[in-house]
Amino acid sequence: MSEAQRTPFVESLLEAAAQAQLPGSGIGWLDAARRENLDAFVAAGLPDTRVEAWKYTALRALGQRRFAPGDAQATTRAVDAAAITLPGVDGPALVFVNGVFRADLSRVDALPAGLSLQPLSQALQGDAEPLRFALSRHYREGGDAFARLNAALSGDGVVLRVAPHATVAQTVHLVFVGAAAEGDLAWHMRHIVELGEGAELSLVEHHVASGEQQHLGTQVTDIALRKGARLRWVTLQDASAGSTLVRHDSMQLDEDAQAASHVLELGGALVRHDLHATLAGDRSRLETRGVFVLNGRQHVDTQMAIRHQALGTASDSVWRGVADQRSRGVFRGAIVVAQGADGSDASLSSKNLLLSGQAEIDTKPELEIYADEVKAAHGATVGQLDERSLFYLRSRGIPLAEARAMLTAAFCRAVFASLDNDALREHLDHQLMAHLPSA
Repeated sequence: MSEAQRTPFVESLLEAAAQAQLPGSGIGWLDAARRENLDAFVAAGLPDTRVEAWKYTALRALGQRRFAPGDAQATTRAVDAAAITLPGVDGPALVFVNGVFRADLSRVDALPAGLSLQPLSQALQGDAEPLRFALSRHYREGGDAFARLNAALSGDGVVLRVAPHATVAQTVHLVFVGAAAEGDLAWHMRHIVELGEGAELSLVEHHVASGEQQHLGTQVTDIALRKGARLRWVTLQDASAGSTLVRHDSMQLDEDAQAASHVLELGGALVRHDLHATLAGDRSRLETRGVFVLNGRQHVDTQMAIRHQALGTASDSVWRGVADQRSRGVFRGAIVVAQGADGSDASLSSKNLLLSGQAEIDTKPELEIYADEVKAAHGATVGQLDERSLFYLRSRGIPLAEARAMLTAAFCRAVFASLDNDALREHLDHQLMAHLPSA
């Protein structure tokens, strides 16, 4: 990218890189990885819609914005305790405000046996070598601009490990607060999660707003599940209505490992979520459930890629989308059953509702099979509420607005039926109802 082509977005982040005092500076391999990823980001800039992975999400407006590098007041900003608590989630917690760790809001004093949980900034002060594989990654794909940016500028994050054969009974809570500040900020977080052989963990990732703001947050997460490990992972994204949030999650499941993911996308002006999962071990299994509910001019883009590359693996994905007013939702679900992944079972369903003539949802299921004796199914629909169901409810005296809300809620609730935390499931249902149109 020439000097003339550099956008205000790129320029502001270059300035941030020049000022940054990042944890782990001075570690040779980490400095080299940060430098290489920054150079790659600057050379390519933000992707445009000619890049297939960003075909439905234009970044021109973001490219004209500037963001300040971090929040010097993050450690003292007031945060409502009620906003960062969830029913049914009372275990260890790490809380970050505008990308900065807040020990005063976190709960890490008495960790259960077998659980290691600390901010990345603290982990890098000790032996950083175990983090090398994840943090030295170089992102080279055309659509990986934000992963490059994150690798170059991430200032903190979460390092979570569960020892082999340990079962963590309490749900671990990771909270990311976007708080109002004097200007638009950019913060970048890097997370590493590893479950040892036979380990079990329930994890909640919680994005929440504290006041109105238009910050940019990027997040990259690597999750490794060793042989026979079990992960239950819930994400509640309710960021500020003006914010931009980009998440990039990579997951690897070894032999007999199982993961179940439930995602509820509610907030943000521009939200992007990339989920890449590799079923690397025989009989590994992944269940994903997700729903987005959009209003105004919100734009949420979910890109999911699941790769089966071992014998007898299974994936089951159910996603729902609701768009009202002038919002836009995007969902791409790509499943690859690689050569040698015989006996795999893969299914994907994407169903979507348009509640306004100006709303738009683009959904694209993809399926590639290179193995034998495979069961696979995928489907996608975009439509409106069933008029017969509306007529049935109205004929029984239910007002139109209430009938529409009831049908829309029922459409979305199917996503959380398999969530076994009753209190959390009820809370997600309450949040869902609060975001559905009332008329």
